[in-house]
Formats: sequence, structure tokens, C-alpha cells
Amino acid sequence: MDGKVVTTGLGDVEYRSIGTGIPVVFVHGGHSNCKEVLCHKGFDLEKFQLIVPSRPGYGRTPLHGNGTPRKSAELIAELLDFLSVGPVIVYGVSAGGPTAVVLAANYPNRVRKLILASAVSKKWLDKNERTYKTAHVIFHPKIEKMTWGMVRLFSKLFPRAMARSFYPQFSKLPIGKLEKEAIQELIFALSHYNSGQGFLNDIRQNLTTSVLGKVKCPTLVIHSENDNSVPLSHAEHAHEMIANSRLEILKNTWGHLFWIGADSKESIAKTIRFIEE
Repeated sequence: MDGKVVTTGLGDVEYRSIGTGIPVVFVHGGHSNCKEVLCHKGFDLEKFQLIVPSRPGYGRTPLHGNGTPRKSAELIAELLDFLSVGPVIVYGVSAGGPTAVVLAANYPNRVRKLILASAVSKKWLDKNERTYKTAHVIFHPKIEKMTWGMVRLFSKLFPRAMARSFYPQFSKLPIGKLEKEAIQELIFALSHYNSGQGFLNDIRQNLTTSVLGKVKCPTLVIHSENDNSVPLSHAEHAHEMIANSRLEILKNTWGHLFWIGADSKESIAKTIRFIEE
């Protein structure tokens, strides 16, 4: 699952590419990298080429001067040049939303369709909020390896307890009986998480309405009303600002992580249908 690193005119970028067919660029969320696989559920690798770059500050893609959504989008465009792929589907997840939007807005000839999944579309966390201040402690580049090391250790020892601990961060719904498969999927996702310099950079970003208004390609905004990580207002804002957009509001159990749980099949099917239309 290790990615490759290529050198572009804007710096190094790590990426993975699997499958063949319609190219889909996944712009991953916070704490993730090119090893992300959870949001690949439902994609037939004989029909789709899944291209997953590590955003600046994550994995082996250095932050350097590429910390803004615009610079991050430019770096991904350089990667697409290197890979010589034609027009792509851009799939922006969570904190990867701003970069995905800028990619679609600034490269209209390269992006066929845009998907914003549980995605940030405006200022996310206020610097005076407790969540923002806590993130600056536990996800600081000097601390985050220890933080995620402890998460991985306890996930191996007590997977159900860890899943129950993380669940409220993703969903507003009460914790019911968690399915074994859902626990396994969450624990596997956590196993490759690292924050690097990326997450603290993510929570400082903003996205202007003018950039959203520049997106002209067909866009699917898909978000859960039970999302406890990124409020539904982000999806409503994106839908309002992007003229050619469709809003799908989910009622799934796992909220932000709509790829997990028994009801994930319906959510994923809606995304695949949008791509294949």
C-alpha cells in the first residue's frame, strides 16, 4: 500500500494509483494520506482508476510552500500532468474539500465532475473553540506521532472500546450496538492515520464563496445530517454557491463516516450512480 513519490515543478508529491478506467482523484481528509482506502468502497477497479495523492503536510508530501488550497490544487494538477491522465472525477473528503473545490474551479478542462463528501466548504474551526485549541496540542507535529501511536496500540488491544470512544466524534446519534464489520473498518482506517504538519494547516484554511461560485462542472454534495465532525451547514453552503450541484442529505448511523455501517451501501451507490450518469 506504500505510495510513490514524484518530483514536480512545485515540489515532491506522494501518491498511489490502482485500477483502470475512469480516473477518480481522491482528495483525502484530515489525518489521512495516500494509503486511504475507506472511501474506495464500491469502486470496481476494472472500471475506475483511483488516484490518491497525499496532500501537502501528510505522508511523504512536504508542506513547504503548498499549504493553501490553491497551492495544493496546483500540486495535484502537476501530478496529473506526470500521470498523463485525461479529465478526472475529483472526490473531496472532509478537510480535503477546499483543495477539491479549487481544483474544480481553477482547472475546468481537467475536471469532469466534483464530489464533496462530508466536506469542508468554508471556515471550519474557530481559533477560540476548545476543539481548535485541543487540536493544537494533541496533533502538534512534535506530539502527533505519540498520539496516533497510542491510538493504534489501544485499537489493537481494545478495538470495540476504541470504536465506541471515536464514534461520538463522527455521529450525533446515540451509540447503539456497533457491528463487528464497522469496528474493523474504523480500526483499519485509524491504523494508517498520522497528522504530520497537515492537520494544523487544515484547520487554519478558509474557502471563499467566489471560488465555490467558479465551479461549473456537475457536482454532488453528499453529507449526513448526523455528521458531528463537519456540520451539515458546509454542505448546504456548497450547494447554494455551486450552480450545477445536487445535494444528498444522508440519515446514516456513522454520520461523518458514511462509508461505514450497514447503511453505507446506499450512500456509496448514490455516489457511483452520479459518476456513471
